[in-house]
Amino acid sequence: MNIKINNSSDKPIYQQLFDQISSQIIKGELDGGFCLPPIRTAALELRVSVITVKKAWEELERQGFIYSMVGRGCFVADFSQRELLDIRDKIISEKMIKDIEYYKALGLSLDEILELLKKLYWNESKVVIKQSWTYIVIYSYWIILNAFEKTLRTICA
Repeated sequence: MNIKINNSSDKPIYQQLFDQISSQIIKGELDGGFCLPPIRTAALELRVSVITVKKAWEELERQGFIYSMVGRGCFVADFSQRELLDIRDKIISEKMIKDIEYYKALGLSLDEILELLKKLYWNESKVVIKQSWTYIVIYSYWIILNAFEKTLRTICA
């Protein structure tokens, strides 16, 4: 489990934890049955509040990514490859639908949305390469574009 906290981010720390761990599960980096560290241990290692870690673990459990066993700990739920892809697609679709509704309200066309997305994606990639980050969690919008272009065109029609 590899977690990087960005204290200068607008995103709350519990959300950063949730996003990174759920992404690692979806990408198959954390296998079913993997035992997450105890809340207090994770809080100490990450230098964050126990309450923050507890909130992230609770959200992971609420959304079905992990399960807890009294006295034993929290474990990654077992998912098939198809289930992981379905979860990924659902998360991506929900985020993109909200974003697209906002962009449409601003009067952007599908082509303008796609062009801005490509620019942002490639600029973000350059930043990652320049700073030699060892780990970053971003949803690969380039892959999303290829997977959901038909959906985008339907939504924007």
